[in-house]
Amino acid sequence: MEYRDIIKAPIITEKSASLESQNTYVFSVDVRANKTQIKQAIENIFNVKVENVNTINVKPKTKRVGRYAGKTNKVKKAIVKLKEGSSIEL
Repeated sequence: MEYRDIIKAPIITEKSASLESQNTYVFSVDVRANKTQIKQAIENIFNVKVENVNTINVKPKTKRVGRYAGKTNKVKKAIVKLKEGSSIEL
């Protein structure tokens, strides 16, 4: 898997913006990626040093449109804390 395939997009919300002051960033990542792969991808793409990575698996929700029911896609989020002196420009 390529590094750009692992990291899909940054998640920019009020909560994730408040975490940036603590040198922590939130990304949407590939569901099959593990913490080590996420750490390597962030370090290579953004040229920074990662302190630790926490992940969250978001389960799919059931949605309805009229009589048709389906599910949303499952998502994996990575909360990445960078070492002192490192920062990412989003």
